[in-house]
Amino acid sequence: MEPIKKTLASQVNTPSFQARYNAVRERVLGDERIQAFIKANEQALTDEMIEDALPKFLEYLDQAHTCCNAGSVRACTNAVVGCVPRLTMQPNAVDVMYATCPQKYKEEEERAVAAMISSLHMPRETLTASLSTMAMDTGARLEIARFVANFINQIKETKEMPSKGLYIYGGFGVGKSFILGAVANELANIQVRSVLVYVPEFLREIKQAIDDKTLQQKMDFVKKAPVLMLDDLGAESLTSWSRDEILGAILHYRMAEGLPVFVTSNFDYKSLADHLTYVQNHQEPVKAARIMERIQSTTVPIQLDGTNRRQY
Repeated sequence: MEPIKKTLASQVNTPSFQARYNAVRERVLGDERIQAFIKANEQALTDEMIEDALPKFLEYLDQAHTCCNAGSVRACTNAVVGCVPRLTMQPNAVDVMYATCPQKYKEEEERAVAAMISSLHMPRETLTASLSTMAMDTGARLEIARFVANFINQIKETKEMPSKGLYIYGGFGVGKSFILGAVANELANIQVRSVLVYVPEFLREIKQAIDDKTLQQKMDFVKKAPVLMLDDLGAESLTSWSRDEILGAILHYRMAEGLPVFVTSNFDYKSLADHLTYVQNHQEPVKAARIMERIQSTTVPIQLDGTNRRQY
């Protein structure tokens, strides 16, 4: 052990090492940012503390001090990825603390927004929709935009959830699903969670949930969502069970709790009532009326007209 200590001591004391150390020390202490920090804290700093702080000063100088705006935190080269260094005074020493950079803040906010939206079988393009890009070329679209603005303002002002959403009905390809995604993103920006459900696929999945014993879990996830969005209601193949025990149970819970539902459909209220009435060659108008009562109590109908945008 002793020969090793002697070897290390001799290397540290060699002129070449000392010269390199002095050169680094001169560069560090000569930097205007370090000088400004020392001047700002001259009452607390001693010469010994400054010497001891040289590694911290060097750590600070060898990194970017402002966000590189590289477009992704993954491109960050700082010691703490997504953060920029800040020199700070501790009681008896200098230290380097790290603050989140704007790029990381942006990505964290984007993740937080994405976490506010849960989707079941919805297409990817729907989940990236925005009201700012929605065409305002019809009276119905203006009416929808006005409703959503009022819906969001009510949440902001009262901190309470409105009891009614929208029932948007119209032909194929007019942008009904796009509007659901856009509304979900607007709500996410104010930290309101929504669940978007493509109804035909959801009902198929629910049937399988009986076998894997996840039925109640999936039902609770949907029916208790702060804002529920049901896309393409009326396109599903109904059974009495899926109508009464699934759709009926979800809508009854939301009506009872005063929770809003946003719905898209090719059917208006009357046509949807007819769809719900005839199930497996049986006519059950009372049960259909019960479902419609719950839909009408939680939605405001708006007919979305226009051309089929999928043809272009």
